[in-house]
Amino acid sequence: MQFDVKKNGSAVVFRLKERKLDSSISPELKGEFLILCTPQLKELVVDLSDVEFCDSSGLSALLIAERKMRENGGVVKLAGLQKKVLSLIRISHLDRAFRIHDTVSKALRS
Repeated sequence: MQFDVKKNGSAVVFRLKERKLDSSISPELKGEFLILCTPQLKELVVDLSDVEFCDSSGLSALLIAERKMRENGGVVKLAGLQKKVLSLIRISHLDRAFRIHDTVSKALRS
């Protein structure tokens, strides 16, 4: 699994550099989120601009991050969602759980 992690003040930007967010990478992604989502972290911005496909196991990984951040008083923001991924998030009503932004910079400013 290819990704970048960049700190930006009290926020961390996690950029997933994969075309598919599915069962082939979701266990590793969940592990990375569990390591990142500490009480010190207030914002996790997940940049999905490279992701063209997401399935239920991918959504599960994102929900793990959301739950851990909420438990610690933080928030998860999703940025750069392509049409298919955004549609899946909306169909699943997960747009209520995540703050969704067009770009990482907009997510960091909000």
